Amino acid sequence: MKPALAALPILALGLTACETAEQSTLAGAATGAAIGAAISSDDDRTQGAVLGAAAGAAAGAIIGRTNDGQCVYRDAYGREYIAAC
Repeated sequence: MKPALAALPILALGLTACETAEQSTLAGAATGAAIGAAISSDDDRTQGAVLGAAAGAAAGAIIGRTNDGQCVYRDAYGREYIAAC
């Protein structure tokens, strides 16, 4: 089951694509805590959740800061443009 958890960060990043920076930080922290607790051993689940939450919050903050409410769209001709999400 643990190899399947490796895909969770990628899925979480997709969910934070069009959120505010604060929402991305919170989503990253929640996802990181869940993954950290899930992959830790029974003895250190709390520590795994705390470390995962910290790493997830940092990643979510970076993603939220770079996104800034703007999304990249592609039209039928392959041209890309940026607009509000």
